[in-house]
Amino acid sequence: MKFTWINEKNEQTVKKVLLEKGISQRLLSQVRRGEGSVLVDGISCKLSQKVLTKQQVSLILPQENNESVVAAKGELDVLYEDQNWLVINKPAGMTTVPGPSNRETTLVNYVKGYLIAKKEENTVPHIITRLDRFTSGIVLIAKNKIAQAMIDKVEPSNFEKKYLAIVEGKIKKTHDIIDAPIGRVGSNINRQVMPDGQRAITEYWLETQSDNYAAIKVKLHTGRTHQIRVHFSSIGHPLLGDELYGGDVTDLKRQALHASELCFVDPFTNQKIKIYSALPQDMSVFLQ
Repeated sequence: MKFTWINEKNEQTVKKVLLEKGISQRLLSQVRRGEGSVLVDGISCKLSQKVLTKQQVSLILPQENNESVVAAKGELDVLYEDQNWLVINKPAGMTTVPGPSNRETTLVNYVKGYLIAKKEENTVPHIITRLDRFTSGIVLIAKNKIAQAMIDKVEPSNFEKKYLAIVEGKIKKTHDIIDAPIGRVGSNINRQVMPDGQRAITEYWLETQSDNYAAIKVKLHTGRTHQIRVHFSSIGHPLLGDELYGGDVTDLKRQALHASELCFVDPFTNQKIKIYSALPQDMSVFLQ
């Protein structure tokens, strides 16, 4: 795979140009080991090569194909795709990445099968926005390691995710911020609000309110494990169906949480990309 940029600044090294474009030190180390190459105006050179204004700098890396990941065939709900990004609407119940209990039917397996069927050059999906197994909605995937490296350098203000959740009870405020530290309870999977936990900030807006449930839009300002689920349980409004954190599972057997919006500035084009995903039927039925 080959990517090319133009040096818009005064004379500087190839390395500095690539770092400014968002290429990671890790990828540059790969080039130094001979697992890739760099060009200036089409001529092979070293990372220390000087680049003049308006000269082209190209980075070439070998094709990606992790043979340890099994390719699976299945339908995917593709919300957006271009040469660098793939956005999938993940159903609840699908694990995102392979692990000891499932190495063959995760989202990564299905995406690899999808990329192979399309005869893509690279067939290794790089998950950018991972979701819990029983959380549905938007998952952003980088289609190559250069995209993966560059999205990590995007300013937080240019990368925004929002969720829709259904919580139990009546929410008193139409907008609020929960700022409460979250920590792990021993070796258990569950987390809780605790004084010596890591700072966690969750912002929310009330969308609709019924007698028993409230639909809320949520934005995370930090990324702690189970953050939304823990925070709303801590204020007495657990997510519907969230047995781990005290939610009622009578009518829904998974946490009522859906990744509904993604907006980010594409580091390749500097254009804003906005993706939306409607609530799945198993959640929307509670708002009718």
